Amino acid sequence: MKPEPPPLSESAGCHRDRATGADRPPQGLLGASAAFERLVADIRLLARTDAPALIDGETGSGKELAARAIHYLGQRGSRPFVPVNCGAIPEALFESELFGHIRGAFTDARTPRTGLVSHAEGGTLFLDEIDTLPPKGQVVLLRFLQDRRYRVLGQSQETVSDARILAASNRCLEDEAAAGRFRSDLLYRLNILRLRVPPLRDRGDDVPLLCRHFARIYANRYDLPCPEFPPQALARLQARAWPGNVRELESAVHRMVLQGVTEQSEVYGPDSAADTSAGPGPASFRDAKAEAIASFERRYLCNVMAHTGGNVSAAARLAQTDRRALGRLLKKHGVDCDRYRNG
Repeated sequence: MKPEPPPLSESAGCHRDRATGADRPPQGLLGASAAFERLVADIRLLARTDAPALIDGETGSGKELAARAIHYLGQRGSRPFVPVNCGAIPEALFESELFGHIRGAFTDARTPRTGLVSHAEGGTLFLDEIDTLPPKGQVVLLRFLQDRRYRVLGQSQETVSDARILAASNRCLEDEAAAGRFRSDLLYRLNILRLRVPPLRDRGDDVPLLCRHFARIYANRYDLPCPEFPPQALARLQARAWPGNVRELESAVHRMVLQGVTEQSEVYGPDSAADTSAGPGPASFRDAKAEAIASFERRYLCNVMAHTGGNVSAAARLAQTDRRALGRLLKKHGVDCDRYRNG
């Protein structure tokens, strides 16, 4: 019989606030909205058991973070967490990747290989994008889930696995099964417990926290000032639908750090309008657009040159552009590289 899981406040990844006595969110998860609090409560419930679980959520919503939280809050937290992107494994290699093989098991098996199931022994095997598994892979996985027994390719003896199975999908597997693209019996095996990760549009109150969190990360990475987020900027960010969810918000804040968002200059992302004017009245669309682009280019160039100490080659690599093209932009906007060089 396995020991009972430790109290959540003592499990890896979960911390108790000394001032309030309340459990803080698991490590890696950030939020304070009602939807987020429900998610954390559900994660804690799933962490108390060892049954397979299916995690639903849109792309970029944080399904793997939720899976990691379930793992590290549970009794397997000190053991390996092994994530697997099912869509990245060729169908012909799925069984070998999952269970491993011995030397000579098939034509290209020149050296033995330990399978992912073995790597996850005692811990958690996280099957991400489970909906992308081809039919053969679904059969292999179904057979394994029935009794947790498997054979390393080329061996005759069976091995019993002690790994918890978590799976995730950004598609409705019931719809996929109804359409004949996903096996119903495999869905039944996976869908013992269910967790829904809410989209960012349902977590509007979390946007300011996430913006400041990502801003600190990227400001430290590039050694740039951490941007301020004026109330009107946060209001616009909270009002957006964010179809790419937290991943899209992180990319937007990444841009903001590089572009230098301040109280005077707000940059919201590629689909936002710039508030520019020329003279006493509004500028034409063409002039306003040109002014906004020029302002962004100069601000970006100054930031990237400051970060690289005036080294044009290093700046070109950071900007992922050709050195000559970057040089033309520097000349166009009159950016003096020497002012950023030490000494």
